[in-house]
Amino acid sequence: MRPTKSEYYLDIASAVSKRSTCIRRHYGAVIVNNDEIVSTGYNGSPRGDKNCCDYGICMRAQAKRNSCYEECKSVHAEQNAMISASRREMLGATLYLSCQYWDGSGWIEDESEEVTPCPICQRMISNSGIVKVVTRARK
Repeated sequence: MRPTKSEYYLDIASAVSKRSTCIRRHYGAVIVNNDEIVSTGYNGSPRGDKNCCDYGICMRAQAKRNSCYEECKSVHAEQNAMISASRREMLGATLYLSCQYWDGSGWIEDESEEVTPCPICQRMISNSGIVKVVTRARK
């Protein structure tokens, strides 16, 4: 059966997430405008920095206090996708966001309502001109 456009772009976001270097969750983002892929991004350390998968530990999980993002060294998938696109390309666009988590035996697609951009990414998305975010739970 032929996938819907949302399923198609979410499947691409899922494939992009496989490049993630995070050991907790793999995120992939695809920005689409006028039915064309504008850019993609996945979560991981900034270019040139050592990755959590190289260390074998999650800095955020190792933090002594329960913080949101101060200890996390990754750039989010949405951020990486947005910095690879121009504002003109993002005006009126849709961002497709996929997330996988490790269940002990493999990476599983997270289809819960919890897959949403963080507050900082949401502000950046709004400011970029992207008008819609689509996840498996919110098609």
